[in-house]
Amino acid sequence: MDGENEQEYESLGANSTMAQNAIAGAMAGIGEHCIMYPVDSIRTRMQVLSTPELGTAIKDASKKQLRKHRNLWKGVYSVIMGAGPAHAVHFATYEFCKEKFTQQLAANTKIRAPGSSFEISNQLVASGAAGAIATFAHDALMTPFDGKYRQRMQLRDSTYKSVRECAKKVYTNEGLKAFYISFPTTVSMSIPFQSVQFATYEYCRSKFDPEGSYNPKVHVMAGAVAGAVASSVTTPLDVVKTLLQTKGSSTDAEIKNCSGFRQATGIIYDRHGIKGFFRGFKPRVLTNMPSTAISWSVYEYFKWFLASEEGDKFIDRI
Repeated sequence: MDGENEQEYESLGANSTMAQNAIAGAMAGIGEHCIMYPVDSIRTRMQVLSTPELGTAIKDASKKQLRKHRNLWKGVYSVIMGAGPAHAVHFATYEFCKEKFTQQLAANTKIRAPGSSFEISNQLVASGAAGAIATFAHDALMTPFDGKYRQRMQLRDSTYKSVRECAKKVYTNEGLKAFYISFPTTVSMSIPFQSVQFATYEYCRSKFDPEGSYNPKVHVMAGAVAGAVASSVTTPLDVVKTLLQTKGSSTDAEIKNCSGFRQATGIIYDRHGIKGFFRGFKPRVLTNMPSTAISWSVYEYFKWFLASEEGDKFIDRI
């Protein structure tokens, strides 16, 4: 890559248009979720309280589910429909807010030496705050697709044959509010997850590649670290969210009648204790490490591509 393209890429974060960020974000979301979907299906089945513990679940998956590998892809179309627009909004909002917060923090900080602790802390605060705002916008669009469609169709005993059928039955049996019953829990989990993830990614990227050039290896490594850290600290909330999102398909009366976050937390603790909040911990981390690496790699690639002449032509065509 020549120097001209490097300069274009380095300045893209501040000068890119909303359309460029949105397109890159949409491609990142679709790529991330589709590639990792089968692994995420196993993670969902392990977190549902009626499923076996870790060792049994993995053994069951290897013996039965892999023989019917197509079953692990049930509900993937709901992710494609939701992930594209949601991630477009997510990354476009993130870039916009990060730029504004960075400018505001820099204006209020007297010491601005490159690489100083003030500059680093400003970057982390700006990235974390921007990630929180972007996450709220993302989850408002993604929650129905991610919860009522994807996770219900991922269940081992799911009888839904299509996203449309799933949506129709959920609406008929549980009403409109069912699509957003897990929204408060989703946001309460996603905001810390994404804030930690964005801040960790920006920090690792700046350490691995201070020049900020397009470097696929750096984006992969920084994304993997960010995914591992963020998923580790938010697993308990993810277990609660999964219970709420799949309760309509449960045959357990207590779970089926669960009304919210507090009751779901009590059910998990009463049945499994503290360790119950870490069901699916390993597959969650193993899912988020590569998925976050994929997401950031795809996003950074399309940012670089859209800054090129070929990218300008692509934007003009659409």
